[in-house]
Amino acid sequence: MTETTPAPGDGEPDPGLTLIMSERRQLTNLAYRLLGSLAEAEDAVQETYVRWYAMSREEQEAIESPGAWLTKVAGRICLDLLGSARARRERYVGEWVPEPLPDRTEWMSGRLDHGGGDPADRVTLDESVDMAFLVVLESMTPAERVSFILHDVFRYPFTEVATIVGRTPAACRQLASSARRRIGAARTSMAPARGQAGVVRDFKQAWEAQDIAALVGLLDPDATMIADGGGLVGAALRPVSGSGLIARYLIEIGIRAPGMTLLERSVNGRPGLVAQIRGATVTVAAFALDGDRITRIWAVRNPEKLRPWTPDDDPAAESGRPAAPPAPAPLLSSDSAAPDRGPAV
Repeated sequence: MTETTPAPGDGEPDPGLTLIMSERRQLTNLAYRLLGSLAEAEDAVQETYVRWYAMSREEQEAIESPGAWLTKVAGRICLDLLGSARARRERYVGEWVPEPLPDRTEWMSGRLDHGGGDPADRVTLDESVDMAFLVVLESMTPAERVSFILHDVFRYPFTEVATIVGRTPAACRQLASSARRRIGAARTSMAPARGQAGVVRDFKQAWEAQDIAALVGLLDPDATMIADGGGLVGAALRPVSGSGLIARYLIEIGIRAPGMTLLERSVNGRPGLVAQIRGATVTVAAFALDGDRITRIWAVRNPEKLRPWTPDDDPAAESGRPAAPPAPAPLLSSDSAAPDRGPAV
């Protein structure tokens, strides 16, 4: 299913098909913000198109606004997925963190993107995909999240939101208001991207130098680090809290993974870090700051969430497979504040 699929018999692109497929970027943007997972968002968008093409030509032509129809169906699919995702995440090993998004231009190596159709390229990197923002969305009910995203981010009127959520417009207004209060209560003063980049760079240099005092100085005393390994690679199963514990954890990682390389990269549109071992991306870290101190670190290690982070010149990219770490690291004890076995970046 591509935008250049010709209409039967004429050898020319079907204008109707081109119009329908032009909605794909908007649908992917919506689905990622609703689900916090690029893979799940792509599945939701694919299912939306499956339902469109399951209709007869007459049924399709009877729809006055195909874009509005696709958005409505995608919203309902995401609403259903959010309900089932809650149950799945209760069984998730360790902490669950939204799937991080790269800025693909940072990975370009002088040649064209080999795939040309990476879903990550269709997500607009703005404040509504900031990792801190997505984490707050995870605390909302599915109806709150859908109502808020559709209205506050995508500017859909509550009359249209109501047809997706299955509530009255007044109820959707209340849901969005409740979500807005959650966002406001969780927000700290967001550092400008340039200022955050400087703090992240200092953090990277302190980590590489194994300077525990410098790391502690860059962290808020009550900072928290959350790692997501998904039970597939080593990661702390519980949040690590306090600047001292986090600094010691990071120093221990540096000692146990001497070949690790840290790269400054945009993560969900904000300055972050990518850790690689022998060219394979093993961790993507996003940061939240209050002023010039780091308050939150989200370290995503689950390899299933790192597929968009495969550099274009990595051999695994040609096969569509995610680059794997050199060797699997064992899980950490859920009670430990520092790695007990093997590097768990």
